[in-house]
Amino acid sequence: MTIAELPTGWEVWSEEPTRLVVVYRPDIFDTEAFPAPCLPTLYVTKGSRDRRPGRPDPDADDPWYVTLYLEPEVEGAREVYDDREGALSGARELAKAFDAGDLDYRSWYQVPRSAYLDRLDELTGRGT
Repeated sequence: MTIAELPTGWEVWSEEPTRLVVVYRPDIFDTEAFPAPCLPTLYVTKGSRDRRPGRPDPDADDPWYVTLYLEPEVEGAREVYDDREGALSGARELAKAFDAGDLDYRSWYQVPRSAYLDRLDELTGRGT
């Protein structure tokens, strides 16, 4: 996946053969405008990110996962794909939906953080 293919505001943070990390607006999730730990992050991984310890490499037949986190403990959307290309396409679509304010990320919180979520709504256009 190249930066040119990503929706505006999303950047590749790291890329490996079986893992891609993409973040949303790292320029403003800087502890001043928005809290750094709340950096929305998309993980594209071959095999589950939470596979058991001692098994760092995925099996050849493991599926690809696309997972969006709003914070380290706040997992939102999670999709499963058969191959890397499908997962990359799914990640692009999820990134677009997030940026457009089309995802109900408020429902992902057990304890809503209203002030933060109101600001996130403004950033993503969800509040308009």
